[in-house]
Amino acid sequence: MKIRWTGKASSDLVRLYQHLRPVAPEAAARVVQQLAHALDRLLDYPRIGEKLDAYDPREVRRVIVGNYEMRYEIAAGTIFILRLWHCRENRSFESEE
Repeated sequence: MKIRWTGKASSDLVRLYQHLRPVAPEAAARVVQQLAHALDRLLDYPRIGEKLDAYDPREVRRVIVGNYEMRYEIAAGTIFILRLWHCRENRSFESEE
């Protein structure tokens, strides 16, 4: 299995890092490291995240990494990282693709 980031998820990561870096550079680096570790766990256990039935028949799941929610989809032997945001953000209006 491999991991691929969607354009939106990549933009989310950049946005989160750029938001944290000016006020807490160590925290920004730590968040990126935590997310990288979570990706390693997803490779080992791709179905570890909670399945989001609202996306059936797609296999979209979410995992909480510290204070961040990562949504991903398992399809065709690949884990697609769909979106990433801080849990305090209201993202109910955002699409997953």
